[in-house]
Amino acid sequence: MAGASPAHADDAAEAASDATGTDRIIVTGALPDSYVVDNQSTSTRLDLSMRETPQAVAVISRAQIEDFNLDSLNDLLRMTNGVNVEAAESDRTYYNARGFDIVNFQFDGIGQPLAEGIQIGSVDTATFERVEVVRGATGLLSLTGNPSAAVNFIRKRPTSETGGYASLSYGSYDTVRGDVDVNTVLTENGHLRARFVGAYENGGSNLDFYQNSRLTLYGVVSADLGPDTVATVGYSWQESDPKGVTWGGVPFLDADGNQLTYSRSTTTAQPWTSWDKIDRNLFGDITHEFGNGWKGKVSVMRRGYSSDAKLFYIYGNQDPDTGEGLYSWPGAYLDESRETTVDANVSGSFQAFGLEQQIVLGGNFSQSRNQEWEAEAAADTGVALTEEQAFGGAYPYPDFGAYTLQADFKTKMYSAYGSLRLSPVQPLHVILGGNVTRAERNGTSYDTPYIFAKTKFLPFAGLTLDLTSSLSAYASYSTIFNPQVYMREDGSLLDPLEGKTYEAGIKGEWFSGKLNAAIAVYKTDQQNVAQSTGTLSTVTGQYAYTQADNSSKGFEFDVSGEPLPGLQLTGGYAYVDIEDADGNAARTFIPHHTARLSAVYTPQALPALRVGASARYQSRIHNDGAVQGEYAVVDLMARYKLTRNVSLGVNVDNVTNAKYWQSLEWSQGIYNAPTTWRGTLGVTF
Repeated sequence: MAGASPAHADDAAEAASDATGTDRIIVTGALPDSYVVDNQSTSTRLDLSMRETPQAVAVISRAQIEDFNLDSLNDLLRMTNGVNVEAAESDRTYYNARGFDIVNFQFDGIGQPLAEGIQIGSVDTATFERVEVVRGATGLLSLTGNPSAAVNFIRKRPTSETGGYASLSYGSYDTVRGDVDVNTVLTENGHLRARFVGAYENGGSNLDFYQNSRLTLYGVVSADLGPDTVATVGYSWQESDPKGVTWGGVPFLDADGNQLTYSRSTTTAQPWTSWDKIDRNLFGDITHEFGNGWKGKVSVMRRGYSSDAKLFYIYGNQDPDTGEGLYSWPGAYLDESRETTVDANVSGSFQAFGLEQQIVLGGNFSQSRNQEWEAEAAADTGVALTEEQAFGGAYPYPDFGAYTLQADFKTKMYSAYGSLRLSPVQPLHVILGGNVTRAERNGTSYDTPYIFAKTKFLPFAGLTLDLTSSLSAYASYSTIFNPQVYMREDGSLLDPLEGKTYEAGIKGEWFSGKLNAAIAVYKTDQQNVAQSTGTLSTVTGQYAYTQADNSSKGFEFDVSGEPLPGLQLTGGYAYVDIEDADGNAARTFIPHHTARLSAVYTPQALPALRVGASARYQSRIHNDGAVQGEYAVVDLMARYKLTRNVSLGVNVDNVTNAKYWQSLEWSQGIYNAPTTWRGTLGVTF
């Protein structure tokens, strides 16, 4: 990515509306390349500083995204403290935090209906100003409570200054990427503003046969309907067309239970496999300032998703002497989903106890429909494979038959929420909130009823106590309830997740908010946790799950901001220990220890230069006989402004060439990429 543009520089004063409904947010302070983030509202829907929020928060700023080319959601979350990215396949990814799967995804603070816990394809980050990740249960925001984390994508919005940037990059595996971000004021008085973002990427991979192209287009317009009213409407389109995709990965073990090693490029994909996807999002909101600190906001989102997949899965384990024991399972699927979400809230402040108090009240409705068609491929299922067919791309295109509708279900959710922040005395702040949610689903999936109707009240309580002018202590209690989309081997749904989370910590804020740090401890008890069986269900063709009661406890440290002039950093350390109901180690594919740190430096004597490093560490993991040792990955970057408007940058990722499995959650996986590089030419205007 290129350096910051005028559109970015203006974010400090005029950037897009955040989840609270304001039309002005402070994202990165006065400097466009800053990692400082002042306020967020992902945890409680209240506009609070990092120090005022009684939960662990990590924010990936636009500056960090550009510095380290975090152009996909997977790249971004890999560098987010406390988050693990489970990428056992080329085009499907799971995420977890604090020992449990992340299924809470929001856009501008508005949750999508019952996220399925899996990301299909790559989400391009070109359209986001920043991404907020709140670890722990966040039922106030996400409609359903989940103890892992909520990921909130804050979209780019029009600003009050005309300007923009464009960049072109080239790197390993002939990967080419182009970006453009243009902001313009459409009327002389500035009351009508527009912004356009576009990104295109095409390139290969360390995996044999894999090639991906991704096009992202985004347009948004904001209008001042009056001195106190702002309306915004936007539309995004992302189309990806990967070839040589994997469905599952290479087996970890042979038939004797010995762990296998492969070349990084080895894959079970065939040259004809593909997974074409189109993701369309239309959104709009209107915000009105009532005066005296009160405002209201109404938001509407409409999402349409389509995919066309031709896939090839292998199952079994090889005999170490003969190489036999692997079998074919091709699949062809068409998927369609449509989602509509409406959210309305009002927030404000009032005086009590001689101090200012804050409140937010709102409601949410969402509905979605999901359909899946499967093509018959019986003649090509269960065929004994040679090694060249399994790992060399030599299996011919299957004789897929006609498509049959296998899944068709509708989901509706109704929610009412409220949050109250009270300050009974000056150093003490108490947050009380709750969310009543009704979740309904009707339909079938692979001849199995896909039906539930659940209502649950999720209370939340938190407090912060100002210890000094720089330090605050906090504690919070949150509840867990989440109807699940995971299915057993027979296709039936798992029971809803339920449980509780307790968290306490200390947060610090220095240099007028430019540097933030936090220490947190937590304990979570959860029932009906989804446990992968490691294999595909013979009924649904998807990974099958069982359920169990688990608990997790841990410790986390976060730091972000500008400790010294010209030095920007963000990162932290996370420890988690997960046990089953009998006190035994559970979900052992999740590491006990992880660490993340990104730092960039701009010398005061040479402000045209920007250099940095990003590192992540993971401790040893294991699962069902497969082991991945501890590893560390280091990325480097440098950017130099050739002129005021032209910059040249270079990034080198995985400079130590660390080799590791990207997930042990299932019985198969794929390796990470070796050392790669990328050069970028950027122009601001």
